[in-house]
Amino acid sequence: MTTRLDSPADLIGLTGQQLGTTEWIEITQPQVQLFADATGDHQWIHTDPRRAADGPFNGTIAHGYLTLSLAPAMIADVLEICDLTAALNYGLNKVRFPAPVPVGSKIRAVVTLTAAQRKTSGVEAVFGLTYEIDGSNRPACVADVVVLYP
Repeated sequence: MTTRLDSPADLIGLTGQQLGTTEWIEITQPQVQLFADATGDHQWIHTDPRRAADGPFNGTIAHGYLTLSLAPAMIADVLEICDLTAALNYGLNKVRFPAPVPVGSKIRAVVTLTAAQRKTSGVEAVFGLTYEIDGSNRPACVADVVVLYP
């Protein structure tokens, strides 16, 4: 399901509404390795499948920040704004990682528009993202993502 809007200003009327649920995305070991290389976080629970098999999660897990970094793609999967100049990552109000994401699992996000207001610099929107893990009752990540549309 994709919510389609003419302009960012149309977000203001949708405050409090669920915009949609994304498609499932599989988290792969090469993806986790690329993220480790990009960030310098090579902790073995992410990058060493042999050692991680005997570790606390019985295998490698995705970095929490890898999961969080998918926020722009998750939002774009459920929201299309036709007359869009740019969508700027403005910040985060709250982030929690309640459950690890095992490599090989699939995740998706439920996206809700929790706030939207006009600012002198454009429209500021806060999206509540709840990342679900296929087959798990606990979310992988719960985040309030702030996006500025100039």
